[in-house]
Amino acid sequence: MKRVVIAMALGSILWFACEPVDTATEADAKIMGDTTKYTTIQWLDTLVNFAPVNKGEQVKVTFRFRNTGNQPLIVASVRAACGCTVPDYTKGAVAPGGEGIVTGAFDSNKSAAGEVRKSIFVTTNTKNKTRQTLIFTGLVNEAVKK
Repeated sequence: MKRVVIAMALGSILWFACEPVDTATEADAKIMGDTTKYTTIQWLDTLVNFAPVNKGEQVKVTFRFRNTGNQPLIVASVRAACGCTVPDYTKGAVAPGGEGIVTGAFDSNKSAAGEVRKSIFVTTNTKNKTRQTLIFTGLVNEAVKK
């Protein structure tokens, strides 16, 4: 019984640890709620292919975007579809005409060998599309035996 309780507690901790974090500040949240402050975005990259890696290697993928509107662009949230990828992004408002990035640090140790296809989900204050799915693909080779 004690093991069941401990397992449930650890499961709860891991569940909440993997939940996406609300990355918007209070000011950003205000802008996200006001559609008159929405802008437009142009994604320069939405699909990235990485070179083959051996299992255990780390890969960093980068997706670029440009604020094509006349209001500040806010990245409200960025989350990965699985625990093998840790996303990051340009913090703060991106001025009209400015550019920003979303990155994904992929840990091939946490993925099966073979072809991989992973997703990162981005929410922004943009009227042309508030949610964007970014995809990266590649090949993870079996670990080299020594």
